[in-house]
Amino acid sequence: MHTENSVKPEPKPAMKWASLKKTFRLFRYVKPYWAEFALGMVFLLVSSLAGLAFPKLLGNLVDPKSSTDLIQGLNKAGVMLLCVLIGQSIFSFFRIVLFVNVTEKTLAALRQTIYGHLIKLPMKFFLERRVGELSSRISSDISLLQETFTTTLAEFIRQMVIIIGGIIILLITSWKLTAFMLAILPLMMIVAVVFGKFIRKFSKQVQEQVAAANTVVEETLQGILNVKAFANEFFEIARYSQRTNEAARIGMKGGKFRGAFSSFIIMGIFGALVAVIWRGVSMGLSTPELLSFVLYSVFIGGSIAGLAEVYTNLQRSIGATEHLLEILDEQEEEITPVTAIAPEDQLDGQISFHNVTFNYPTRPDLTIMKDISFEVSADQKVALVGPSGAGKSTIVSLLLRLYDPVSGNISFDGRTGSSIPLSVLRSQMAVVPQDVFLFGGTIRENIAYGRPGADDAAIEAAARQANAWEFIQRFPNGLDTVVGERGIQLSGGQRQRIAIARAVLKNPRILILDEATSALDAESEKLVQDALDKLMEGRTSIVIAHRLATIRQADKIIVLDKGSIVEEGTHTQLITVDGGLYKMLSEMQFTN
Repeated sequence: MHTENSVKPEPKPAMKWASLKKTFRLFRYVKPYWAEFALGMVFLLVSSLAGLAFPKLLGNLVDPKSSTDLIQGLNKAGVMLLCVLIGQSIFSFFRIVLFVNVTEKTLAALRQTIYGHLIKLPMKFFLERRVGELSSRISSDISLLQETFTTTLAEFIRQMVIIIGGIIILLITSWKLTAFMLAILPLMMIVAVVFGKFIRKFSKQVQEQVAAANTVVEETLQGILNVKAFANEFFEIARYSQRTNEAARIGMKGGKFRGAFSSFIIMGIFGALVAVIWRGVSMGLSTPELLSFVLYSVFIGGSIAGLAEVYTNLQRSIGATEHLLEILDEQEEEITPVTAIAPEDQLDGQISFHNVTFNYPTRPDLTIMKDISFEVSADQKVALVGPSGAGKSTIVSLLLRLYDPVSGNISFDGRTGSSIPLSVLRSQMAVVPQDVFLFGGTIRENIAYGRPGADDAAIEAAARQANAWEFIQRFPNGLDTVVGERGIQLSGGQRQRIAIARAVLKNPRILILDEATSALDAESEKLVQDALDKLMEGRTSIVIAHRLATIRQADKIIVLDKGSIVEEGTHTQLITVDGGLYKMLSEMQFTN
């Protein structure tokens, strides 16, 4: 027992080193701009070193060798001070310009990398995350890094140059007095490490609460109709207030540590200065030497005090970096650009489910599908029917390979789905869902999403086939009509027909209709159903049906219940099965 306990604390340093090592990974995004960054570093170093000349030159101002050369000495020192000041200004200007340029390019590359990686992640990742949180990672966390690259890093290097350079000059002036002055430094460093640990923890917690608050804003604005319909404005205000107040509480608690740290540093510095002056006088240093020594001590002390804020900012950046790297460390799907489909990968549309069992990654203890097997022939229209939670939408997710089965396999034209490149497989499918999502741009952009780059003639033809052209023409701006956030300016039937036009333009081999007409009125349903009938011609169609009247002509109806297939056949066959689930569902609908 004693041996086991003695080895448990050891992983902690390794974890810290791993965290720091991860942080340095961000510098690979600086690599393409290394020349600019290196030149900026040169300007920074020169500017910082020039600043070290000030105390020496100021000491010379009070060191006239005699009354006759007083004016000449002042002029010489003044001219040199002016030259150093001008040089510092010029170098600082170019340093800032170079650092800002490198930072903007680096963060643009980082944003693109994170977004590109994020959008390629599998569905199981998004089951465990909220949109507002992920949005905050790309916005607020990267903004912290912008401050780090532009200001904090440069300030850290500048202050380190002043501290190290100043100490070297002080050692040359009087090593005994320097040793006396630095006696308090180790204590200050220990305190910095201890306080930095607490500051880092609180900064990370604040970022998490800010992300949670952003999530509330994003979700409520996206679902503003529900918020107002349920009169929950004050509930949401209270929820947002709770998150922001928690962030403020943690921030204020962290501020106490930062305040205590700064107070300790300031007290230590000024106490050291008083002691240095007393000790320097007792050692017999001349007035110019003592003035320069004190000024260098002030420079060094100020830089050490400034390190407290710099160190805090760096800790905040490390916390933000860890969040970003957590996303980058997630395993991507094997997504590849699809410019052309090889003949061997072109689907005829035959689908087979072989003993498929499935549960969602976030709920391993809840089996959604148990030993499902069925066949769909090419160009066949197959309907999936069953009560809510039977597993119908899960079959769609498995067809698209948003998830993979726990056991069993799904094949297309006799090939297992995993043997077909993921992007190639999905590029030959199209989904028309019940809850259509439209992007906030124009009708043209939404239809063209089915085949980016399609010309207006192809878009118009798709809209006509989807029975959408008639209402599109009535809009003053036609295809250039802005649909609003999630298509809010269109009716449900119009949104559905835009989604159908999008699928028409894609021209898929396998079409999936997920209760595409269940939420529509009778007139809209007729128009949408007519468009769907046209769309289903000449391709394999999987139809999830709520209204059984829409799938009477299906080639095959598969009835699901509690994750298992309970019946299979045509409408004519299933309606005659006494005690059958399909017959019961049909009678309930048509009786009502």
